[in-house]
Amino acid sequence: MFLSLTLFSLNRKKMNLKSERRGIHVDQSELLCKKGCGYYGNPAWQGFCSKCWREEYHKARQKQIQEDWELAERLQREEEEAYASSQSTQGAQSLTFSKFEEKKTNEKTRKVTTVKKFFTASSRTGAKKEIQEAKAPSPSINRQASIETDRVSKEFIEFLKTYHKPGQDIYKQCKLFLDAMNHKRDLSIEEQSECAQDFYQNVAEKLQTRWKVPPEKVEKAMDQIEKYIMTRQYKYVFCPETTDDEKKDLAVQKRIRALHWVTPQMLCVPVNEEIPEVSDMVVKAITDIIEMDSKRVPRDKLACITKCSKHIFNAIKITKNEPASADDFLPTLIYIVLKGNPPRLQSNIQYITRFCNPSRLMTGEDGYYFTNLCCAVAFIEKLDAQSLNLSQEDFDRFMTGQTSPKKQESDSFSPDVCLGVKQMYKNLDLLSQLNERQDRILSEAKKTEKDLIDWTDEITKEVQDIVEKHPLEIKQKNQALAAIDSENVENDKLPPPLQPQVYAG
Repeated sequence: MFLSLTLFSLNRKKMNLKSERRGIHVDQSELLCKKGCGYYGNPAWQGFCSKCWREEYHKARQKQIQEDWELAERLQREEEEAYASSQSTQGAQSLTFSKFEEKKTNEKTRKVTTVKKFFTASSRTGAKKEIQEAKAPSPSINRQASIETDRVSKEFIEFLKTYHKPGQDIYKQCKLFLDAMNHKRDLSIEEQSECAQDFYQNVAEKLQTRWKVPPEKVEKAMDQIEKYIMTRQYKYVFCPETTDDEKKDLAVQKRIRALHWVTPQMLCVPVNEEIPEVSDMVVKAITDIIEMDSKRVPRDKLACITKCSKHIFNAIKITKNEPASADDFLPTLIYIVLKGNPPRLQSNIQYITRFCNPSRLMTGEDGYYFTNLCCAVAFIEKLDAQSLNLSQEDFDRFMTGQTSPKKQESDSFSPDVCLGVKQMYKNLDLLSQLNERQDRILSEAKKTEKDLIDWTDEITKEVQDIVEKHPLEIKQKNQALAAIDSENVENDKLPPPLQPQVYAG
């Protein structure tokens, strides 16, 4: 992202004041084209507007083509010089020389043909593809048109009838463009986007200059043209396999899931969801940003972003009892994106950037809201502990799921909040406490296991030391000692033992 967005404005002189929080701020001038033309810029266009980006893109493209031509000519000259030197050294061997000359000629011809093919637009569709197309009809003819495509086509024809002669020419131009796009499937998505942008510009200029159509009718006509064309091209140009759009979608979704613990207070969001009307606005905003993925036309996707943004402004206005500012809008939009986690967010942004009517992205509320959405996504991708006024230790613990910010206590709820919400927060608190207890138990169990292992090793070592110091000696078994009276042969003549006697009285 080359669009330099100052998402945070922190007064350095007041950093020592603990009561001040760091807020999200974006200067409106930084949303504009960095070339200073006055239109809105876009991160996908490296901070330029659509018009300035195309100018810069053409300059860079022409420069690259010129450098490639110079490189090709230099390589060809070096090869010809090497060929001439080899020809002078092998004049005596005619047969070998003829084979070498044939080989060199073939290599030179192949190389020149390859260079020409690289720079020739008509060579993009090779002979093999032409043969395949000759065998099989165009996919646009055989493909079964969907119900939505048929409906859009009928609406487009009915709309063009109000333009009479210009309407017929517009329809012919659109058909020619669709046929041309069907033969340019092998082009990169950027080149297909360039073709679409050129087509929009040419038709708009013809409507204004040749057919003298009023500006308001030109805008309506361009909206219908975009709807008709992109409804048919959607399946080919939305998140194509040749790009890394899907990979970016998964990365953003994973990032948003990891940030599920971020609270409105951390982002300084001026929205009080305890107010029922504000809560409804938040739900509608999340619904609109999610619904964007179901639309096929870039203008309809932009309309979802605009509706989402208006719901956000209404929610802020109800909460603060005053009109919302840009500094209030961007943090709330970030919070809505984190809470909704829209599907295929990056693919939708890229699709709008590539194939939307450029005038909608350069000016107006659609362009303003779309630029802010790009800023919100860029902020989410670079979110860190300092952005949320957290310590790095707490941020890492929250990101890894070891713990979560302290949930709202049930006593702090307003009386109007339903019991289900209170019970939900109680259950979340209990789960958080159980999680902490489980972590402590696992930690103590691992410590006890380590102590047992250390104690076993210590006892084993002590026993080994004692055995080495006092080795065990096995002695011969001695003869049993005889009884004391065993050799007394006169023991039978001994008097009997004395018996106790009892005397009366």
